[in-house]
Amino acid sequence: MDLNIDEAWEEMTKRLTSWIDSLIVNLPNIILALLVFIIVILLSKYFTKLTWKLLNKSSLQKSMKNLIAKLISVMVILAGLFLVLGILDLSKTLNTILAGAGVAGLAVGLALQGALANTYSGIVLSYIKHIKFGDWIESNDYEGEVIDIDLRAVTIKQSDNNLVYIPNKLVLENPIRNFSTTAQSRVILKCGVGYSSNLEFVRDLVCKTIASHFDNVENAKEVIFLYTEFGDSSINFEIRFWINSTSSLEVLKAKTVAMIAIKKAFDDNNINIPFPIRTLDFPENFKFNNPTNN
Repeated sequence: MDLNIDEAWEEMTKRLTSWIDSLIVNLPNIILALLVFIIVILLSKYFTKLTWKLLNKSSLQKSMKNLIAKLISVMVILAGLFLVLGILDLSKTLNTILAGAGVAGLAVGLALQGALANTYSGIVLSYIKHIKFGDWIESNDYEGEVIDIDLRAVTIKQSDNNLVYIPNKLVLENPIRNFSTTAQSRVILKCGVGYSSNLEFVRDLVCKTIASHFDNVENAKEVIFLYTEFGDSSINFEIRFWINSTSSLEVLKAKTVAMIAIKKAFDDNNINIPFPIRTLDFPENFKFNNPTNN
């Protein structure tokens, strides 16, 4: 029993001695590795500040600027970590880390396909100029003001003050209607008048009415008036004119104003806006049978 204890103590002493010798031999490399790692940490902070300073001159969203700055910081730290492992001559450990990172990356990529797709789409949306904070957009059957774009979704505030979160992937893959990209919007309004109406008079009256109610329409000639068809009960026409607007809500308000003004002008001039009418023709000898009460 004493012999086994003595052998174990001797073996442990040899191992400790070899470790201390190895530590002493590699002490310069360890000190150099620590210095390199400290320098890398300082460099990562410096590159983060530098990245923020450069990105502040761009039109990227704040969340995307933060993401890019963090990615650059992580890349600098990873590069420094690999350099430290190389200085310590831990090539086997480095290979193990790289192999493990590859397998883990594959597993994470398969498990988080949807989340990664939204993240990638969010990064792409931060670069394009077709959508930004404050824009009034229509996408995936939802319409409202863009108030946030993060790595998961685009947040829009609808006209009823409700928030809608649309996944970035859906926004990127589907059409986007942006009402804020131009300073003007065209109002298109359809109506109809009776067959007995004076069509030239109707045209002139409608154009003058629109011009008198909208500051952006300087004169009646700027209103596009088109008769479109002979309908079942009316002769239909369409008018088009421009207004200063960056949202569809303003277009709807302009339509309301135009409809009220046109209806009033028609009433003042005895112009009829007919509704569908059905006329029944009966043969001359047709007789109605009046039911008798029993």
